[in-house]
Amino acid sequence: MAASELYTKCSLTDKTQVSKTSSESSASIKGLFGVVIVFARVWIPDPEEVWKSAELLKDYKPGDKVLLLHLEEGKDLEYHLDPNTKELPHLRNPDILVGENDLTALSYLHEPAVLHNLRVRFIDSKLIYTYCGIVLVAINPYEQLPIYGEDIINAYSGQNMGDMDPHIFAVAEEAYKQMARDERNQSIIVSGESGAGKTVSAKYAMRYFATVSGSASEANVEEKVLASNPIMESIGNAKTTRNDNSSRFGKYIEIGFDKRYRIIGANMRTYLLEKSRVVFQAEEERNYHIFYQLCASAKLPEFKMLRLGISESHQMGIFRILAGILHLGNVGFTSRDADSCTIPPKHEPLCIFCDLMGVDYEEMCHWLCHRKLATATETYIKPISKLQATNARDALAKHIYAKLFNWIVDNVNQALHSAVKQHSFIGVLDIYGFETFEINSFEQFCINYANEKLQQQFNMHVFKLEQEEYMKEQIPWTLIDFYDNQPCINLIESKLGILDLLDEECKVEYQCEGFLEKNKDTVFEEQIKVLKSSKFRNSLHLLMETLNATTPHYVRCIKPNDFKFPFTFDEKRAVQQLRACGVLETIRISAAGFPSRWTYQEFFSRYRVLMKQKDVLSDRKQTCKNVLEKLILDKDKYQFGKTKIFFRAGQVAYLEKLRADKLRAACIRIQKTIRGWLLRKKYLRMRKAAITVQRYVRGYQARCYAKFLRRTKAATIIQKYWRMYVVRRRYKIRRAATIVLQSYLRGFLARNRYRKILREHKAVIIQKRVRGWLARTHYKRSMHAIIYLQCCLRRMMAKRELKKLKIEARSVERYKKLHIGMENKIMQLQRKVDEQNKDYKCLVEKLTNLEGIYNSETEKLRSDLERLQLSEEEAKVATGRVLSLQEEIAKLRKDLEQTRSEKKCIEEHADRYKQETEQLVSNLKEENTLLKQEKEALNHRIMQQAKEMTETMEKKLVEETKQLELDLNDERLRYQNLLNEFSRLEERYDDLKEEMTLMVHVPKPGHKRTDSTHSSNESEYTFSSEIAEMEDIPSRTEEPSEKKVPLDMSLFLKLQKRVTELEQEKQVMQDELDRKEEQVLRSKAKEEERPQIRGAELEYESLKRQELESENKKLKNELNELRKALSEKSAPEVTAPGAPAYRVLMEQLTSVSEELDVRKEEVLILRSQLVSQKEAIQPKNTMTDSTILLEDVQKMKDKGEIAQAYIGLKETNRLLESQLQSQKRSHENEAEALRGEIQSLKEENNRQQQLLAQNLQLPPEARIEASLQHEITRLTNENLDLMEQLEKQDKTVRKLKKQLKVFAKKIGELEVGQMENISPGQIIDEPIRPVNIPRKEKDFQGMLEYKKEDEQKLVKNLILELKPRGVAVNLIPGLPAYILFMCVRHADYLNDDQKVRSLLTSTINSIKKVLKKRGDDFETVSFWLSNTCRFLHCLKQYSGEEGFMKHNTSRQNEHCLTNFDLAEYRQVLSDLAIQIYQQLVRVLENILQPMIVSGMLEHETIQGVSGVKPTGLRKRTSSIADEGTYTLDSILRQLNSFHSVMCQHGMDPELIKQVVKQMFYIIGAITLNNLLLRKDMCSWSKGMQIRYNVSQLEEWLRDKNLMNSGAKETLEPLIQAAQLLQVKKKTDDDAEAICSMCNALTTAQIVKVLNLYTPVNEFEERVSVSFIRTIQMRLRDRKDSPQLLMDAKHIFPVTFPFNPSSLALETIQIPASLGLGFISRV
Repeated sequence: MAASELYTKCSLTDKTQVSKTSSESSASIKGLFGVVIVFARVWIPDPEEVWKSAELLKDYKPGDKVLLLHLEEGKDLEYHLDPNTKELPHLRNPDILVGENDLTALSYLHEPAVLHNLRVRFIDSKLIYTYCGIVLVAINPYEQLPIYGEDIINAYSGQNMGDMDPHIFAVAEEAYKQMARDERNQSIIVSGESGAGKTVSAKYAMRYFATVSGSASEANVEEKVLASNPIMESIGNAKTTRNDNSSRFGKYIEIGFDKRYRIIGANMRTYLLEKSRVVFQAEEERNYHIFYQLCASAKLPEFKMLRLGISESHQMGIFRILAGILHLGNVGFTSRDADSCTIPPKHEPLCIFCDLMGVDYEEMCHWLCHRKLATATETYIKPISKLQATNARDALAKHIYAKLFNWIVDNVNQALHSAVKQHSFIGVLDIYGFETFEINSFEQFCINYANEKLQQQFNMHVFKLEQEEYMKEQIPWTLIDFYDNQPCINLIESKLGILDLLDEECKVEYQCEGFLEKNKDTVFEEQIKVLKSSKFRNSLHLLMETLNATTPHYVRCIKPNDFKFPFTFDEKRAVQQLRACGVLETIRISAAGFPSRWTYQEFFSRYRVLMKQKDVLSDRKQTCKNVLEKLILDKDKYQFGKTKIFFRAGQVAYLEKLRADKLRAACIRIQKTIRGWLLRKKYLRMRKAAITVQRYVRGYQARCYAKFLRRTKAATIIQKYWRMYVVRRRYKIRRAATIVLQSYLRGFLARNRYRKILREHKAVIIQKRVRGWLARTHYKRSMHAIIYLQCCLRRMMAKRELKKLKIEARSVERYKKLHIGMENKIMQLQRKVDEQNKDYKCLVEKLTNLEGIYNSETEKLRSDLERLQLSEEEAKVATGRVLSLQEEIAKLRKDLEQTRSEKKCIEEHADRYKQETEQLVSNLKEENTLLKQEKEALNHRIMQQAKEMTETMEKKLVEETKQLELDLNDERLRYQNLLNEFSRLEERYDDLKEEMTLMVHVPKPGHKRTDSTHSSNESEYTFSSEIAEMEDIPSRTEEPSEKKVPLDMSLFLKLQKRVTELEQEKQVMQDELDRKEEQVLRSKAKEEERPQIRGAELEYESLKRQELESENKKLKNELNELRKALSEKSAPEVTAPGAPAYRVLMEQLTSVSEELDVRKEEVLILRSQLVSQKEAIQPKNTMTDSTILLEDVQKMKDKGEIAQAYIGLKETNRLLESQLQSQKRSHENEAEALRGEIQSLKEENNRQQQLLAQNLQLPPEARIEASLQHEITRLTNENLDLMEQLEKQDKTVRKLKKQLKVFAKKIGELEVGQMENISPGQIIDEPIRPVNIPRKEKDFQGMLEYKKEDEQKLVKNLILELKPRGVAVNLIPGLPAYILFMCVRHADYLNDDQKVRSLLTSTINSIKKVLKKRGDDFETVSFWLSNTCRFLHCLKQYSGEEGFMKHNTSRQNEHCLTNFDLAEYRQVLSDLAIQIYQQLVRVLENILQPMIVSGMLEHETIQGVSGVKPTGLRKRTSSIADEGTYTLDSILRQLNSFHSVMCQHGMDPELIKQVVKQMFYIIGAITLNNLLLRKDMCSWSKGMQIRYNVSQLEEWLRDKNLMNSGAKETLEPLIQAAQLLQVKKKTDDDAEAICSMCNALTTAQIVKVLNLYTPVNEFEERVSVSFIRTIQMRLRDRKDSPQLLMDAKHIFPVTFPFNPSSLALETIQIPASLGLGFISRV
């Protein structure tokens, strides 16, 4: 089947006509394109699912009676076409169009497409709102959704309806916008079945109006409108089978607005109250809620008097009537005969009814059982039957309830009524829709009749909008055939219609049984009046007139299932409601014409891929015309308008198919090219690799062969040389052996001869030497034995001491204490070992000497032997002598052997001693090593523990620091929010004050009103302003023509602050009194001579303290009364003039002001008395004898003299006590100083001892170096201390010099004043002192002098009339701040507190006035923010506090303030700077907000990445850059403008960073919020656009060197949202990656983005429901905010880091352009 034929067959035009031309269309399309859809998807009817999706398995040919289909569940089906109509199944829309926000955007507009789109949005995307042209379809989710918060309201406020996702707030915003733009009343018609959510939708619409518009008065009308809902629901709602809180009446609420479009009031009209429910309820249904609520409260004690009543006067009547209706239903009748009945006597229900209603029992009993017949002449009373009486009773109950209902509605309307004239209104109609039941009652008939009228109005409105659109675009208009229900309406309301023929039975769809009874009145005359009074037809006619006079907006509520299951969609019930509520009719009307509409630019952007380069012309309109003529041959399928192209149903889907085919072919071509390129690249890479491998292998083989040849040659050479070496070596060995044998033999013989001669020759010498040696040896052996015994004894004692030390060494603490001593002992032992080693060395040296001597003797013996040889001949003669010599030699040999044995014993003894000593040393070394190891282990453990403790403390410190920072930021944010709220209330108070000023009439004659300059001349933060304000209050109340202003909160806060100050002063005085009492108790023993005076003073002081305490309690009570009065301010009548609470507040304010004046005067008097007494009393008077004073007191009889004496004594005592106290303080200070010196000396002594101990362990060279270093350190510290003392003395000298200058100037002024008072003659007589002549300063002091009367001129020229874009452009940054500070410096120099206070107050108030007047100008706000901060920094820099003077020059330190501490004014300026900063943020937010969505989301920065999708009837902001459309470049240009202005004004860099951070937060929050509320923006390509835009913003930060401002971090949620749109979303690994990546997004935001993700092209895939559930399961443990949107109004707490200026005040020049010629530099 051809593509065009399939698309055409599914339009909602006449299918019979289309089927006749199907073959022609098929042939023409096949011939043109040759494109055939093999597997087209269609919809087929299904009894269970209503419509089921299937795919064609075989191409359709004209004449086929059966279609081969493949169902989605995997089954094949033969679908038989209807032989009569031969209608083909409906085609499915492409997947890219499924889930659209507007049903009219679907290419195929038919019932299954609408149902499927709603189901996909409701089930898969969890979206309950969908547009259908001008209708908002709302499906009840039966679950609370977080989409109705104030953040959502702010997001939809001011937005175009098509720009955001469908929502009830979008409809409300559209109505509100059209009311303001077109100045035409609006209506929102909410309809649907019971339980579909009509009332809730109406509530949210009214909540939107209440939030967006606000109220124009203090009555909070919007709160009353919302508060009326529970009342109306209790009396008009009931439980039905379809809804637990079903509205059983219709209501039309008109919300009135004034000219500024703020809510001023409301009015409610009700329709179709189901009165029959009062007396009859169907099965499983209930009566109205109010009856059950009343019965549930029947046991409460306050209901006993009614048996169901309540004690309140106004509500008493309501509950009496409701209780009476309940008891009336219990009234029973008994039949006397067929035509009469009676009520039992004293029937309890009727008695209670009559008692509650206040009627006579007998009369009511009579008329319930009788009727009155009136004729022309007479009146008859006739009894009625039991059935008639029951009907009459029920009719009476219904009538009473209806009257009560109308009375309550009237009272609600009175409460909502406003005296202000209504300019326009928006009506909200909440009425149940068309419903059908098994038995349809009369009320249901009226409901359906009303819905038929509304449906007719809806059809006409839709038809009218279509006609206007066609006429606007100049499209040929053809009449659209649509269903007109006018015949049905005529059947009901025309003459002889159903309403006129209710007395007769007629066959209609409704159950007519009971119609006559409901139309008749069994109370007869009264019942007829009831029926006539309902006037249903007239009220419906009035409603339709009201709706026709307004612009309607439609909301159709759909009930998805009858079981109230959340997000469960029942196709049958949904289709039934869609058919009844007119949604499908809207679709049919739209489909009958041209439902799809594109602007030329959008069409060109979307289908540019279908055009060739030669087809693209400069004229977009002509280009689109040429392309469409080639793509669609049938010109009836589209029309060209002025700005749009109109398409028939199915044509957009056909174009989408062509686009997808073109893109698919392009993708295939790209894939083919890329794959070929990849394979060629792979082949070349493999070939290159093979050649490289071959080259390396061949080279390796060649190298191996060469190596073999080299080794062979080398082996031959080695063999030759080796053989030669072996032969030569063998020869050399033999020759060497022969020579060695000869040498050894010759040597042996020579040595034998030598030994023989030697022994003979040395015998004599040996005898001589040995005897001496033996004597010495015996002595030394004795000495060595004695020493050895001593060593053994000492070793034994050392071992004992060692054991004892080992025991003590096991204790770590002992080791720590004695390790130094142990090391000394070890060193001593080591020293002993060294001494023993020295002794051993001495012995060895002695032995060496003996050996030397022995050798020398041996040499001598050799010489003697030679002589003996020479005298051998002589020896032969003396043979006898030889024999004797031989004997002596034998003896000598024996002695020698003995000596050798002794020597051997000595050597063995020495070896043993050496070994024992070495063993002892080794043991000591091992013990020392063990001790060192233990010491190192303990030190390591201590260090590790210290490290762990340090790390733990650091972690705790970091955590505590972070927590403190968070708490500080929270507190700072809370404080700044309070400042913001205070400024808002202050502005509101000023506005109300101005309005009241405008409303003031002419005052009475004789009463002059003086203009108060308090607001411009006195600061609201000073005490004088408080007095001025409190004094101004009575004068205002005296004016009868003025209205009293509500209580000033700032005045109350200032009074509260003053009370706190008084409490602090009282506490200080209390402390002083306590100290004095203690001093009195201590000095009581010393002052026994004056007990009476001291007792009188103590009594006076206690009385004074009690008085202060009573005054403090009084002030606290007054403060509590103020707070109580303020807490009752919520009632509107509390703050009205003349109200009791108002009078109490004004009286309290007056009394508090008087008390403050009294306290101030008392303090001043006491201070003056103290000063005068101190000056008057001489020191000698303090030593007056107490006995004389007592005598004087006894002699004085006059009370005045006694009082004066008492005062004098008290002042004397105070002076004595002050002197004693000062002496005590001085002594304590001296003692504390001495203690400090002693402590420092102790520390120095300990330090010297430690250094000495350390130096003793060092070698001599290191000792010298350490002592020098220590001395250098000591001298350096002393030098630093002396320098600090010198600096302090310099500061003291400078301060004294300044004070001296001030005193000298004052003395000079006093002398000048005295000279002025002297007469001219005196002036001539007395010489002029030269000191009175002022000396002219050569250098400027950085001060500006002005006169007091020029203050207003200064403020006017410098603040009020200074334009940032005018004169201020060429000024030094912060020049106004410098000028103001220099003026403050001069006032401080003069010690004029009034001038300082007046100037600072005027400055603050003038800045506020400028910002109030030009607060929407960014340059003005930025200019004064920078100047306020600079003024604040100047007050800090020149305050004289050391913390702010670190970066000052010496000259700047001389310019510090000397007389006044302006810390309080610094806080005031800081608060003012915070308010200006918040105003600056609001200004830049108002400037940026219109640009953000267009520039960050809608505009295609990267052209061609994303295409525009069909949008339906709702207009949407185009993403194509037209004229006036904001782009990303617009945002960047605006950011550059902001930054350049702030830099030009000299704003602090840290403050600029905070402003930039706030701007980027606003950009990120607004962009992300709109992304979360716009389904069309959640796509892969849009994610790429967002990431590119964010990168441009980051590049801007880099260019401005603001990357460390924290601005980039504020964009992290937006960055992660863009990444979430681009990442893969299929597998569990993808889910894990998403969860780890999106840590700045909340769970709700992640799920929302995944639900909204919409493919723009067919190549993209939707996110599966299972994947979203996987994400939710992985994120279920994450603890984050459930809020969906970011708070775009959030303002980060601002800080003002101290930034001193390097600019010298004396160098500042004042430009003449400022007009400040009246001030002079000093």
